[in-house]
Amino acid sequence: MRKIILMMSMSLDGFIEGPERQIDWHLVDDELHRHFNDELRSMGGFLHGRVMYELMAGVWPTADADPEITPPMAEFAGIWLDMPKYVYSRTLRQADVGWNSTVVRDVIPSEVAALKAAPGGDLVLGGANLAASFLRHGLVDAYRIYVHPVRIGRGTPLFPPEGDPRPLRLEGTRTFGNGVVLLSYARP
Repeated sequence: MRKIILMMSMSLDGFIEGPERQIDWHLVDDELHRHFNDELRSMGGFLHGRVMYELMAGVWPTADADPEITPPMAEFAGIWLDMPKYVYSRTLRQADVGWNSTVVRDVIPSEVAALKAAPGGDLVLGGANLAASFLRHGLVDAYRIYVHPVRIGRGTPLFPPEGDPRPLRLEGTRTFGNGVVLLSYARP
């Protein structure tokens, strides 16, 4: 059965974006981008919220035509375009069919279970609001959290406040040359 992997970058103080949705503090160099490509290439699909999808759709469909783009970024553009995308949105009428995208209205655990039972690689989850919904339903199987060596002070937290502790099992760590640290966890 496929797993749902929450894969997100966050600041040292726990935010995934600043108060104006800015992510310009992310430290993504070629080494980290190649790592992302290696991780994502084998996935079976992206689970995006509307905001994340629109952000990605605003960049990656034409990114490889930019003469300034780095080779790892051009490679990611192809990965993103080819990968099935499930866009969770109540307001988006449709997603671009040419980008292998399907709109899903709500996070319904039985539908997510069916998606996990389908053949293919694991599913990567991104976007704060969508992640919060998947976490509320207990649908996240693993975490790949990229901690960037910066404090931004305020913004959107990666994890919404919850009442009970949720123990996790450490699967590994990795430090990148730019100071970003990957923390990989799974549910016990």
